[in-house]
Amino acid sequence: MAALLSGAAVMVFVGMHGAKAQEAKTNEAEKKGRVTLLQRLVLGAGAEKIAINTPQAVTVLNQEDIDREQAETIGGLFKSVPGVTMVGSERVFGEAFNIRGIGSTENSADGSRIIVNVDGAQKFYEQYRMGSFFSDPELYKKVEVLRGPASSTLYGSGALGGVINFVTKDASDFLKEGKNNALRLKSSYETNGDGLLGSAIYARRLNDNMEFLATGNYRTSDEFTLGDGTELLGSDFKAWSGLVKGTARFGDNNEQAVRLSYQRWDSDADDQAYAQTGTQAVFGTVDRHVIDSTAILSYENPVSDNPWLDVKASISYSDTAVEQRNGTLLGSNIINADYGYRTWQANLQNTSEFTGESYENFLTYGVQVSHQDRTGVSQLVTGTGDAINTHPEGTDNKLGLFAQNEYVWNEKLTLIAGMRGDFVWRQPGEEAEALGNAADVNDQAWSPKIAALYKLNDNFGVFGSIAHTERLPTLDELYTWSKGVSLDLKKEKSNNYEVGFTTSGNDILQEGDALSLKTTGFYNDLDDLIQLTATGASRYFYNVGKARIYGVEIEGAYDSDYVFANLAYTGVKGENLTPGLNYGKPLSTIPAHKIVFSLGARVPDRDLEFGGRVTHAFEAPNSIQGTASSSATPSAIVVPADAWTTVDLFASWKPQSGQFEGWQAQFGINNIFNAYYRDAIALDYAKGRTFKLTLAKQLDW
Repeated sequence: MAALLSGAAVMVFVGMHGAKAQEAKTNEAEKKGRVTLLQRLVLGAGAEKIAINTPQAVTVLNQEDIDREQAETIGGLFKSVPGVTMVGSERVFGEAFNIRGIGSTENSADGSRIIVNVDGAQKFYEQYRMGSFFSDPELYKKVEVLRGPASSTLYGSGALGGVINFVTKDASDFLKEGKNNALRLKSSYETNGDGLLGSAIYARRLNDNMEFLATGNYRTSDEFTLGDGTELLGSDFKAWSGLVKGTARFGDNNEQAVRLSYQRWDSDADDQAYAQTGTQAVFGTVDRHVIDSTAILSYENPVSDNPWLDVKASISYSDTAVEQRNGTLLGSNIINADYGYRTWQANLQNTSEFTGESYENFLTYGVQVSHQDRTGVSQLVTGTGDAINTHPEGTDNKLGLFAQNEYVWNEKLTLIAGMRGDFVWRQPGEEAEALGNAADVNDQAWSPKIAALYKLNDNFGVFGSIAHTERLPTLDELYTWSKGVSLDLKKEKSNNYEVGFTTSGNDILQEGDALSLKTTGFYNDLDDLIQLTATGASRYFYNVGKARIYGVEIEGAYDSDYVFANLAYTGVKGENLTPGLNYGKPLSTIPAHKIVFSLGARVPDRDLEFGGRVTHAFEAPNSIQGTASSSATPSAIVVPADAWTTVDLFASWKPQSGQFEGWQAQFGINNIFNAYYRDAIALDYAKGRTFKLTLAKQLDW
């Protein structure tokens, strides 16, 4: 399918485009008119470049994409992103990420194999039967998804699946020229679960150098209904979220910037399902209060008159706390418990630029330091507090050193080489050390890579990469269960190979339009995967051996004044290569092959946009529901997952002038035919038919 789709697209492109010449500038599409999904600027892969000219699979979601989805939870933002699947549940407490078959809600969640950042601050959370990322889509204006372990160089060893970067809103996103204040009010409603959102954003320009943003959101929903008419237990919630952010600019041309921000997500819900990842009613219910907060102080100085300096520095604090009360575990014991992760992190990096008559060279190097505390205390109502052996306490200190060099010759050849070393010092908490005979663990991990992209002509390019990364065991994996601490765990290792090609051009069907296509094939050899033993008193983590994951991703986009279309295809296969009962069987973390096609139209004179999206998932060879073992290796019994298809519709109205200027209306219908389906690697069935309506109004003065 990949070869046929790509080959057909190339033939059509060549036939229609002929010998038409274009300038070889990366911003040519923007100069000529429309900018497709693949021609958006990528900031998180090193030197600034557009996605299609990056020798790595990258997707950039902007504010328009976020608005169009009208997502109630973070997972709703990724429905059209190739290679990304949400696992666990659509419950607000149950979402986690999977990229290219790597990542699950158990076995240290996705955070140790997929790095998630908010404005550069790493977020990590792991708790049994819980998701890993708690936030609201309203806080963000941009999301970058960098797939594959090549991202480890800049963000941390062990990013076997890749990196997801969230970027929060700024005051400048709302302040108009000549206006010093902006107030944006927004409200959303969706029929499935009677979901409601109330949002307010206030932006102020204090002077020519300083600006301030404050936003607050309140979102609530009852239990939502599945395609078969039943309600998903524990999917109801209410949550507050907010962001305050100040920016000060100074220096020559105000190019230096200092930003201070604080964001918070707070949800307090009673009688929640104890198991947020999968319908496990036997576990009982619990009153659960989740607070996630992030504070960041950052500094940027591009030093435009000195090519040797382009400095970025930041200090961040992340705190995720889960308070559980009045819980009935397995229908008997009443348990109170507090779980948490607190992380301090400091980043410093610089980019030195060297240029010649026919080349540019960007050398990015830096250091990353972090300190993480993992806390977990349980208490019987009539007893005393004690550490949780399934959530052991401990500290994680890390030092990362990295360097990445990017050489661009004649705007045709791009060569990127990088190396990262992470050094860690782990200590167990007092209880884990006393009960489990746990000890300090010090180790290091290395992540080298090399990548290349060559533009054969103005419209066609080829690329490839080789990347190695090592994932160190987490605190959870090292110290879980007092009767079987896992101090002898080896590092997980990944050798990843990618190859692909790109096509792009303008003025294909009409003047000013843009077409782009990127195809990526990948092959990932994994060694010493870490898995949890079967349930029992001696439960602990151990290395299970080898696995192989390979596949193809196709991302295409067309954009014009009147018509736009996007295509995303993901085909991933994964096999267990460990000798024994499971040898050769498909891994249960591998998503179904999936194709997503969106087609839309615009009426510029009326500021209207509308269209639809079709998603089809093919039958998967294995299902996470078909195994009781952990996500690393399927059980001997392989249960396929059924194919499914959904259809979504969307429409928006954004008047740019006249009496309704400043208004915005969004309408959508998700799963219009009320399909009853479940992703192969999800633990719950998905939402049934849902109507969505959003109204927003901005006032400027």
